[in-house]
Amino acid sequence: MLDAIELLKTRRSVKPREMTGPGPSPAELETILTIGARVPDHGKLAPWRFIVFEGEARQRAGEVIAKVFARKNPGAPAADIEIERKRLTDAPLVIGIVSFTKPHPRVPAWEQELSAGASAMNIVTAATALGYGAAWLTGWFAFDRDVLDGLGLKADEKLAGLIHIGKPTRPSEDRPRPVLSDIVTRF
Repeated sequence: MLDAIELLKTRRSVKPREMTGPGPSPAELETILTIGARVPDHGKLAPWRFIVFEGEARQRAGEVIAKVFARKNPGAPAADIEIERKRLTDAPLVIGIVSFTKPHPRVPAWEQELSAGASAMNIVTAATALGYGAAWLTGWFAFDRDVLDGLGLKADEKLAGLIHIGKPTRPSEDRPRPVLSDIVTRF
């Protein structure tokens, strides 16, 4: 396992199309999800939950996405519908981070949504620490109510993202990062 600081300094997203199996073992998945649930959570509200897509579940989710896409784009070529059908099939494991808020006198909805984001980042970091590639992605379908309903989200739930996890097939290239002097001020 990488040193924690070095891991955080060098973590990179891996494109799902550059992932292969095997995915995490059941024990590794439990570790990843446990770490995903260990985030700042003012009020102990747990304003998030996880949907695990592995095996055939990835294809079933792709069918939901493709059917909604085809219905909303009646003239779409079959190739475009097929792209939508395969959205979750590149990586052997995809974890959906579902965000929702609970009314609370001292914990605003914004803090609860940030907690879901922290959960997603913890999942990415845990998967990376275990030697997997990970990418936190969305797409049109992550914001489409018909897709969300088809994936089993409740009316008051949002999809904070889909974390694709698998073995990298090649080293990831880093991207330009912000220069600290451009983003840091002192009060």
